[in-house]
Amino acid sequence: MQLAPSQLQQHLQRGLNSLYTLHGDEPLLVQEFADALRTAARAQGYTERTVHTVAGAHFDWSEVLASGGSLSLFADKQIIEIRIPSGKPGKDGSAALQQIAERSKGDDSTLTLVLLPRLDSMTTKGAWFGALESFGTTVKFDPIDRRSLPAWIAQRLQQQGQRVAAGEEGQRTLQFFADRVEGNLLAAHQEIQKLGLLYPSPEEAVLSFDQVENAVLNVARYDVFKLSEAVLGGQALRVQRMLDGLQSEGESEVLVHWALAEDIRSLKRVKDALNAGRPMPMALRENRVWGIKEKLFERVLPQIGDTALANLLHAAHKVDGIVKGLKQPDWPQDGWQALQRLAGMVCEQCTPKGRVH
Repeated sequence: MQLAPSQLQQHLQRGLNSLYTLHGDEPLLVQEFADALRTAARAQGYTERTVHTVAGAHFDWSEVLASGGSLSLFADKQIIEIRIPSGKPGKDGSAALQQIAERSKGDDSTLTLVLLPRLDSMTTKGAWFGALESFGTTVKFDPIDRRSLPAWIAQRLQQQGQRVAAGEEGQRTLQFFADRVEGNLLAAHQEIQKLGLLYPSPEEAVLSFDQVENAVLNVARYDVFKLSEAVLGGQALRVQRMLDGLQSEGESEVLVHWALAEDIRSLKRVKDALNAGRPMPMALRENRVWGIKEKLFERVLPQIGDTALANLLHAAHKVDGIVKGLKQPDWPQDGWQALQRLAGMVCEQCTPKGRVH
C-alpha cells in the first residue's frame, strides 16, 4: 500500500501497520515521518528498538532475520529498523527482505521500518521492493521544489506560531527566504527554528522582511540539473544566483557547460523532428525528454526559431573551448562569466512571452 506523507496523521488515527518502507532524498522529511511512527509505536507498547545498517556486499542478513523472531524478557513489542543507505540490498538482502515482508503480515509484536534513499524506477520494480509494497506501507518523499518552497516555509512558520505579513510584502519575504535556503531543506528547517527562538511570542507573531533578512543565513545548495530546469524556465535572476552558488561550491565548469549544451542540443533535435512532421509527444519521446523537461520543452519550442537554436549551438561550442582553456574572440575568457552569458542567452529564448524575470 502506498501512502502520501501528508496522510500521516489520518493514517495514525486508524492504527499502525506492521511494516513501513520510507524512500526519498529529503532526509528531513524522512526523519520526521519516522519519528512520528516511532512515537506512535512507543505509545502502543513498542518499547524495544533494534537498528541494522546494511553496509557492504557481505552484510550478514541472518542477524536481521533472527531479530524479528526474538524479544527480550522486558519487552512485549519491538521496533526493527533496517537502513539501506545505498538502496541496493544485494541478492541475499533481496531474499531476506521478501521473507521479512511476508512474515510481517499479521505480526502485532514487531514493527519493521525500512529506510531507503531515492530509488530509480528499475529498483522499485524489483521483487524485494514489490514484496515490501505488497505486504506493508510504502511512503515516497519527493523533494520540495523551488515553486512550492515559499508555501512550505509559511506552513512551518505557522506551526510555531509565526507568519509573514499579508499581501505583497509577505510574498516578498517568503521569496527571499526561499532564495536563501533553496536545495537545503534541513538548513531551511533550522533557520525556521531560529526565527522561533529569536522572535518568540505568546500569540501569533508577524515577521517583517527586515527580521527575516537579518536572521536567515544564505544556506542554499544548488545542483546542475536544477539549474537546467531554471534555464529552460527562463528564470534569469534565479539562474544567475544558481551559477554564483555553483561556482562558490567548487562545481566543475565543464559539468555545468555539459548540462547547458545538452539542453540546447536536445532542443535542436526535437525542433528538427517537429520540422520533419513528427508530433510533439513522439518527438519528445524519441529524444528521451520527459518529466519536468517535457513540459518545459512543450512551452518553449513553439517560440524558438531555427536561427536562434543555431546561434545557441554556435555559442555553446565557443563556451566549450573557453571552459577548456581556449581563447574565443568577443567572449569573456573566464569560464564562469562565459557560462553566465550562455545561460542568459538560453533564458532569453525561453522566457515566456510577455513576462519579465
